[in-house]
Amino acid sequence: MYARMTPRRAPTVAQRIPRGEVRPISVAPMMDHTDRHFRWLLRQVTREALLYTEMVTTGAILHGDRDHLLAYDPVEHPVALQLGGDDPEDLATCARIAEDLGYDEVNLNVGCPSARVQQGRFGVCLMREPERVAAAVAAMRAAVSVPVTVKHRIGVDHEDSHAFMARFVEIVAEAGADRFTVHARKAWLSGLSPKENRHVPPLRYEDVHRLKREHPDLVVEINGGLGSLDAYAAHLEHVDAVMVGRAAYDDPWHFADVDPRFFGRPAPAASRREIALRLSAYVDRVCDDHTRPLHVLRHALALFTGVPGAKAWKRTITERCKRGGGSGATVHEALAAVEATRATVERISA
Repeated sequence: MYARMTPRRAPTVAQRIPRGEVRPISVAPMMDHTDRHFRWLLRQVTREALLYTEMVTTGAILHGDRDHLLAYDPVEHPVALQLGGDDPEDLATCARIAEDLGYDEVNLNVGCPSARVQQGRFGVCLMREPERVAAAVAAMRAAVSVPVTVKHRIGVDHEDSHAFMARFVEIVAEAGADRFTVHARKAWLSGLSPKENRHVPPLRYEDVHRLKREHPDLVVEINGGLGSLDAYAAHLEHVDAVMVGRAAYDDPWHFADVDPRFFGRPAPAASRREIALRLSAYVDRVCDDHTRPLHVLRHALALFTGVPGAKAWKRTITERCKRGGGSGATVHEALAAVEATRATVERISA
């Protein structure tokens, strides 16, 4: 059902995103959001955007349940594993594991400001140690053939000048990082929660655009506060790629035009209803003693955002799952509630 931990080299998978190829649209790694079930759902909306796992620490991979942490459905390709850590040897080992499992890219988190990450001396703290990040990137590059990329902020605390970010990027670029994904906000290590760090520090898109102008040879991707296809297109006039976070989770269907507009490929589904029917079969396929329907269906609550019946869809799924139920049949029931609401609206409007 999912990729297992049997060691294997997967050159044909690695070739999905060869070094040097740029995917103009990606969906950001988001803790408690971009698990394998959400990635499966988003693959029903876009086949081409690059998807990321949640951040997984090197310690969890080396000492934890790899089968659970790194499992994925083959339909998720292209999919990247985001790693959290600061030890070059451990990161290289985890990068090899990721490549052996068929992941298309390995990304290093240098942007997370959570207290747990700070205690572990990685995440955005590492922006203050560009030489250590460079050593990690060099070790991973030497260990794998898939792209090795870095996601970071424009600054940390009061160290938020353009020169600070540029120096970080220049040092890490020398180690061979294949792409720099820049969250266009700085991070405060104290005084703000991780959630507040996602929206309180002001966005400084121009800093990211300037980084690309000054380093045209580097692949630069912008991230932060982007929520419409027109906004993505506008930024692609200045940078190589756009990473989308909460907007993709809060309204997955708005990605339905991503493949035609940015990749020149047809959309994989013609309607939300088509995706819901696929979801019904998926729920029955993956749910077992360890995976409850709620684990899967919570990611689909926003599928009908902005259309009549959205509340009925959410309410039906939430109520059934809260009562300990939920199955593929629940999806059919919720879809029927959507269609009933839509019929009522059309009748009133007629």
